[in-house]
Order: sequence, then C-alpha cells, then structure tokens
Amino acid sequence: MLVWVTLFAGLALLPALLNMLYPYFFDDCQYMLRALRLGARFQKYRMTTPFYSILDGFLDCVRKQPHKALMHFEGKTFSYLDMDRESNKVANALRSVVGLREGDTVALFMGNEPCFAWTWLGLAKLGCAAALLNFNIRSKSLLHCFSCCGARVLIAAEELLGAVEEILPALKEKGISVYLLSDECSTEGIKSLSQHIKQASDQALSPALRDNIKARSTALYIYTSGTTGLPKAALITHERMWAASIIQGISGVTADDVTYINLPLYHSAGFLIGLMGCIERGNTCVLRRKFSASQFWDDCRKHNVTVMQYIGETLRYLCNTPKKDNDKDHKVRIAIGNGLRADVWNEFLKRFGNIHVRELYGATEGNIGFINYTSKVGSVGRLNILHKFLFPYALIKFDIDKEEPVRNADGFCVHAAIGEPGLLIGKITKKSPFAGYAGNVQQTDKKRLRDVFVKGDLYFNSGDLLRIDHENFVYFQDRVGDTFRWKGENVATSEISDILTMADCIEEANVYGVAVKGHEGRVGMAAITLKEGKEFDCVDTCRVLATYLPVYARPRFIRIQRSLEITETFKMKKVKLVEEGFNPALIQDPLYFLDLAVNKYIPLTQDLYNAVLTGDVKL
Repeated sequence: MLVWVTLFAGLALLPALLNMLYPYFFDDCQYMLRALRLGARFQKYRMTTPFYSILDGFLDCVRKQPHKALMHFEGKTFSYLDMDRESNKVANALRSVVGLREGDTVALFMGNEPCFAWTWLGLAKLGCAAALLNFNIRSKSLLHCFSCCGARVLIAAEELLGAVEEILPALKEKGISVYLLSDECSTEGIKSLSQHIKQASDQALSPALRDNIKARSTALYIYTSGTTGLPKAALITHERMWAASIIQGISGVTADDVTYINLPLYHSAGFLIGLMGCIERGNTCVLRRKFSASQFWDDCRKHNVTVMQYIGETLRYLCNTPKKDNDKDHKVRIAIGNGLRADVWNEFLKRFGNIHVRELYGATEGNIGFINYTSKVGSVGRLNILHKFLFPYALIKFDIDKEEPVRNADGFCVHAAIGEPGLLIGKITKKSPFAGYAGNVQQTDKKRLRDVFVKGDLYFNSGDLLRIDHENFVYFQDRVGDTFRWKGENVATSEISDILTMADCIEEANVYGVAVKGHEGRVGMAAITLKEGKEFDCVDTCRVLATYLPVYARPRFIRIQRSLEITETFKMKKVKLVEEGFNPALIQDPLYFLDLAVNKYIPLTQDLYNAVLTGDVKL
C-alpha cells in the first residue's frame, strides 16, 4: 500500500518537478504536438491526387459551414457562401470576357477589401497564379513588377486608376490587358470589369479547369519590399501557402476565434498568415483597409476579436495612444507577428493585459523560420528537436567588413558559438525548398550559399544575423548591411535604435553607418524624430548613450527629421540616408556631432564638418 501511495505522490509531483528543472518542457511538448498534427495533415494534402489546395480547403468550409461569417468589413458581413458565390462570378467573368485559362498569371492591384479575397479565389478556381502588387508603388517600380512575374493581365481597383494611367503606354507596349473594377471607364486601353462580374453566373466551376495544379505549382508572386532597390517577386507555391497558413494553428488559434487583419493583403503576413490562416482554421476575420491605432481596440471590442496581427512598430503605436480606463477591456488572447522590440513588448503586456505574443521570424521567400511559442519576452523562437530535424539550419560566423561568411582553411563555413551572433542559413532540401525570385536569376543565386559544410551542399542565405542563448532561445540581431564595423568592433543598429529611444526627447531612431574619408569602416549616425513638444536634449541623449553603450557604438552624428521614411511593413529605410551622409551643406535637417570632450551633442557646422574630414577633429 505504501508503495502505491509513494508512486502516486511521485506522479503528482512530477509536473512541478519537470517545470522546475525544465521550465519550458510543457511549452515544448505542446508546440511539437501541434506541429506534428498539423504537419501530418499538410503532408496528407501534398500526397493527395489530385492535389488538395487551400482553395479545396475553402470549398470544404463552404460545404460544412456555409452561413458562418468569413469576413467583417466596414459594417458588412460576408459568409463563406457569399465569398464562394462572388468568387464564382469573378471566375466565370474572367473566363468568358478575359479568356483566362489554367497557368495564366494575373496581377492584382488593389487595397484591403473583400473584393481582393474573392478575386483571388476566382483566379484560383481557374488555376491562375496571382501577382499581389503593392498599391503604394508607382511608375518604374510598378512596371518592374510585371517584368518579374510575366503577368499578361492587370486587374486594378477603381481608386488606383491614376497610377495605372501613368504607366499605360508601357503596359500597352508589353501587350498587357488592363481591367478596372468599375462599372465604366473612359480611358482608352482600360476596360471596365464590374458589370461583367455582376452579370456572370454564380454557379460553381468544374475542378477540371485546374486539373494540372500540383503542390509545387506557382500560386502567388509576393513582392518583398526590403529597404533597397526594386521589389523582388518571391515565388510562392501552393504547398508554401499551406505551410504559411498553419502558423495560426501552431499559435493556438481555433475555428472559434476571430482574427483582426489590418496588414496589407499584398504582403505575406496579411494574406498568407492572416487570410489564408483563417480559411485553414475555418474561422472569421475582421478586415481593415489599413492599420489605425486610435480605432484598433474599438474594432476589437465591437467584433469580439480574439486574435490580432502586428508587424514592425504597430504595437508601439498602440502603446503611444492616450491611456484609457478600458485598455484591458477586450477579448484578444493571441497576437501573431514580427519585429517587436522587447521594451514595447513589456509595455504592451503591462497596459493591455496578458496576451500571448507569438513573435515570428521568417522571410516571404525563405525556407527557415521560428516562432516564440513561450512567454519569453524578446525572443523570436526556440530550438527544439523537431524543428532541427525537419528544417536543418545553422548560424555561421560572418565577416561584417567583407559582408560574407567566414571560411576556414578548408574553405568551409564556421559555426557561430552559443551566444554569438551569426548568419542564419537554411539547408535547401525537398522538404524545405527555396523557389527563388521570378525573373531574377542573379538575386536568386545571390541567396544560395554553396559548399557550406561539405562540398556540394546548398543553403538559403537569410541575410539576417541571429543569436541563440544557452536556454536555446533565438534572438534577432540585425540584417546584414545594417550591422556595421567601427574601431574594429561590430555595431548592431537595432540595439542602438532601442537605446536612443530611451532618451526622453526621442520618439523614433534609425541608426546606420556612414563612411568618413581617412577612416576604416563606418561611423555611427542616427536619424531621429522628437516627441511632440520636445526639443533635442544634447546632454541627456549623450548621458543615455554613455550609460548603455561603449564609445565605439555611440552615434557620432545625429540628424533630426520630421518623420522617418519606412516601408509599408514598417522597416526603416536607410540607403538614401547613408548616401546623403552628414554634410551640412547638402542636408537641410538639423545636424549634431557628439563631442566627447564636453559629453554632449553640439551643432554640426560646416567648419566642424571640414575639421572632421581633415582629421583635425578626431573620431
């Protein structure tokens, strides 16, 4: 009897003991069980003949729950059946009027609205690939997107007519047919499409129209915005769509949840994780045209939102809104996104309640990603056996000056040590392929790293520096090119930006390195914006930097701007700033120089600028 009592007592204490010795044991187990379950289902879809696509998943939802709301938008609700019928009309119209057939590529140029969803569904029913164009781009960049993906048809929203007219002559030269989602259009060379859609049948189309669609067939082209150069068209296959859509499920989202999508649908986060994730889960989404910090929580309360998406600085914008008594009065339990700073993370939880933040790391075109499925603030993921087995990856030493991986005497790459920042690379295999960029062989090849650890192996070069700590948590450090070298030391711009915003007067900071004649490497410089009603505090800013940073990491130049230029995914643009440097004769913004002799920033005059260049003032 005593033996049994001891045994049961031991079993009762086992969870507490495991939690004490391995604090993330249960988180790891729960994550791996979800991943295995979803992965097995995904594998089943891949092996099914004919291939079971996300469209097929949507059609099953229509059969199982036709009247369940799929989307709320500006006071209107669209059920799964509504979306199905509208997409049937689009498909039938495009087939008869435009002559689309399986394998064609169509560029979609529109903002966040229900029409985006059912137009894509209509194209999928015809077996067509869709190029999701950023509605903010114009002229040269817009034309470039067509040369990438080979689209022969453009479907544009009525409000974007002006942008289309700007490039219409070039589109005509390329033989691209242009259709506007309006009842009429007087511009020669642009045909209206809405009336044809309204008059089309809403009856289902035969699956035979897309008979040849396979797991590796192209489904989408999503353009990576980046911070430099022209957009690159990441090729997204049908199996990759499935892989991205299950992120909601891995994060703990269920069919009963309501997901708030305020990110652009032309981006992978909004479309793949957001909209496709809702279809995979069979749940409901609330779609907004664009993110609004002031209306965010009111929307969440109105629609009983339980899952939210974020990217870049959006959570910081929420934290900067005026505090209210009902800040924690909502039902949001999960936040999925990436780019969240640790200080904002803590402030967000403190102010808005115990929301499970699922910080992600990944790239639209990449073959490796992480997700923080624990409560560890600041981490973008956690290592586990399952992840390493399915998606082989490594962190390797990287030479900041040469901007290339460090190789040993045998010519192979070197693993970064625990706690040491390293370049993330993912092994290219059948299970984790890298499809590359459409129409850009050079950029595709640039992302492939060969002969890494053995002769002939092939890895995807993420272009990002990450760090893994002794507890197996993964942390994002910086993008290659954003990290610069000064005084023989590597400087991570994201770290400096975070510390600069600790100064009471500074709202935002964009840190970069600039070349100075006669000096090796690049010296630190920061473009900043000031908080409303504040002036630049030359002494306090220097004090904050001195408290947290070594001398070599402190920005020697400060440029004060009214606003910082960012991409549509809230990434800081640096290239133009780097090119402009710190010459007061060319820059109209106020410029300051860090004078270490007096421990404060002083105005950067032309004489001081010249003294820096001649070496009379030491850096």
